[in-house]
Amino acid sequence: MPTHQPPYSSEHGLDALAPHYHGFALMHRAMRRDAARLRAAAPAWRGGGAEWWLRLREVIEWHHTSEDDVLWPGLRRLDADFDAQARELHDDHEELDAAMAAVTTAVTHGGEGLTAAARDFQEILHDHLRDEERVVFPVFDRMGERAYLAEERKVVASAPRRVLLHLQPWMFDGAGRDSVAHVSATIPPPVRLLGATLLRRRYENTLKGLQK
Repeated sequence: MPTHQPPYSSEHGLDALAPHYHGFALMHRAMRRDAARLRAAAPAWRGGGAEWWLRLREVIEWHHTSEDDVLWPGLRRLDADFDAQARELHDDHEELDAAMAAVTTAVTHGGEGLTAAARDFQEILHDHLRDEERVVFPVFDRMGERAYLAEERKVVASAPRRVLLHLQPWMFDGAGRDSVAHVSATIPPPVRLLGATLLRRRYENTLKGLQK
């Protein structure tokens, strides 16, 4: 009888994934959510979402830069088979950067060309996240909670202040209660409180701008 394999994807929920990497998975979920928001807003773009897009681009750029510079080297030390796969994921990051640059150009030109740029960004992002999860989630499972969270702390420590101030409410927006509880348990209580109050209100204001 074949051994059942986990789905190794966050596209259809996180219930089948080990809780210790729900934070990573929630970031991927938030990227997909916002790629859909951008694509929906693009045909009637009025310019009010420029600040929202800037925050999203900053978070995504930090996410994959921290992978290339911090997380992937850590995984290489722990998993000998990861090296070749990490090089492929780095190439995907370059393609994603180009797609985000095209969106930024459209945004700064009043939305001209944004519908096509948003579509391309969403498609490239989805393909990249699907490929990345298929590679890294099995590694995260093999690492176990303690080793994974040690690497995750290094990743979070690499975040610029602007990203840190945006990260928690952005990641938790619309997330499932269990996943939020798993991830919240790894956040120091004062930071968790700040993220749920002042930073959440600031984040929600950027969403309002997307509608203007």
